[in-house]
Amino acid sequence: MFNTSLQGWEDTIVALATAPGIGAIGVIRLSGNKSFDVINELFPSKDLKAQPSHTMHVGLLKSKHEVLDEVVVSLYKSPKSYTGEDVIEISCHGSPFIQEKIIQAIAERGVRMAKPGEFTQRAFLKGKLDLAQAEAVADLIASNSEASRKAALHTMRGGFSNDLKQLREALISFSALIELELDFSQEDVEFADRTKFKALIASLKDTTQQLIHSFKLGNVIKNGVQVAIIGKPNAGKSTLLNTLLNENRAIVSDIAGTTRDTIEEVLNIEGVLFRLIDTAGIREHTQDSIEEIGVSKSKEKMRSAQVVLYLFDVQEMQVDELQQVVAEFEKEGIQYLLIGNKADENYSAAAEKFAAFPECIFIAAKSHQNIDLLKEQLIKKTIYGNIHSESTIVTNARHHQALLQLAASLEEVETGLNNNIPGDLLALDIRECLHYLGAITGQITNEDQLDFIFSKFCIGK
Repeated sequence: MFNTSLQGWEDTIVALATAPGIGAIGVIRLSGNKSFDVINELFPSKDLKAQPSHTMHVGLLKSKHEVLDEVVVSLYKSPKSYTGEDVIEISCHGSPFIQEKIIQAIAERGVRMAKPGEFTQRAFLKGKLDLAQAEAVADLIASNSEASRKAALHTMRGGFSNDLKQLREALISFSALIELELDFSQEDVEFADRTKFKALIASLKDTTQQLIHSFKLGNVIKNGVQVAIIGKPNAGKSTLLNTLLNENRAIVSDIAGTTRDTIEEVLNIEGVLFRLIDTAGIREHTQDSIEEIGVSKSKEKMRSAQVVLYLFDVQEMQVDELQQVVAEFEKEGIQYLLIGNKADENYSAAAEKFAAFPECIFIAAKSHQNIDLLKEQLIKKTIYGNIHSESTIVTNARHHQALLQLAASLEEVETGLNNNIPGDLLALDIRECLHYLGAITGQITNEDQLDFIFSKFCIGK
């Protein structure tokens, strides 16, 4: 278990909780046992310590007879606060100068500036959140799509932690029986039913594997999908990018080779971010040294993308040439979608010509035809599960690694059961499983690990 006697743990801390810069309102947050004493000195209107928790009070903040600002002070008394400590939030006018004056006046009274994530770290150490929930707070702040918001909110509200709690409780209950057997080892009695335990381990393995598999979807939700638009010069790649974004982002011209460098933009489809990369047209023989560099970059982006949209002109592309392209993709293990462009004049003829490629999508990028179908197929190709599911989706790489270690440990327990190993060895394997579960929720951690995790938070949270 983690020792909560951190250096500076008893300090009262302060930080700006809203984004720096000019705005209508700024919020300054304090947490710690000196919060009420310090603000009482600056807020002469009334005795805040005598006021109920979860109340708001309007008045002037003064320091050395100087009026700092007219503010709203919100009170949250321990333990019913975000951090579990006495917390005060001051809503002042959003001038950076005013905010700095107030924070300076507070600091002069023995309050130190908070470190990144220190408010949430204190909430964790006070038992208001477990570590998985605390990390989800940062994910929620950083969420940039509906899917990432929902996944982070589910974890922050304890959905993932409840899944882990059930796993942990099941293991602890059986572990207790194994330990009891060890106390009566001379009696040669068996309190733990091995048959039931085998069934339990099988169930725990299934649950753990489901969580592990969800990380593939979770990684997409959190980081987005990198999509490279590849094709010959003048196939319409820049036109397709502009059409998908519904704006003129890339220069479009009838001159082949107009796009010399990669252009990257973000598109939100059904709550998932797709990072679209418009690349220079790929042709094998060019005398233009700048174009040659662009082609090299295109191939590099193609290999690093999660999916490639291969765009071709249905009038100019030959079937055997497209077969060579597909063979190359499959040889390199590249995920791809074939997109036949400029098919607006005769879709049926295009479909007949490329009948050997039944999954090919035919569009007319310039006139926006079949673009919704392309988006639909892009979602199907890249999303490995239901992004609107209410079940837990693992988005954190640290959690994923711990789950992989848990799965390996459960495998060891199952092997031990099948080989009828002694109870003391079985108990050690079970403790290892509990260790990896505890590493996710913070029941087993260390100060360096916590400092690393919370250092990635913004100051004020």
